[in-house]
Amino acid sequence: MDGEAFRFLACRRRILDMIPKDLLDLLVCPACKKPLVLQGEGQSLKCGVCRRVYPVRDSIPILLIDEASLDPS
Repeated sequence: MDGEAFRFLACRRRILDMIPKDLLDLLVCPACKKPLVLQGEGQSLKCGVCRRVYPVRDSIPILLIDEASLDPS
């Protein structure tokens, strides 16, 4: 496992330690109500439908539409 993959898994583990996996599985986009996916090194949650990206700060997802950015890809 390379360093980047290890960092991603470590960050994901830290988020899952703070947010139980069953709760993370229930989180949906506040705008369109579709599932969110952990993105990058656990620094954000992305909606695959409307492409909004919600930040995760101090292992806490900020699910406010005004705080979200749009991912062009």
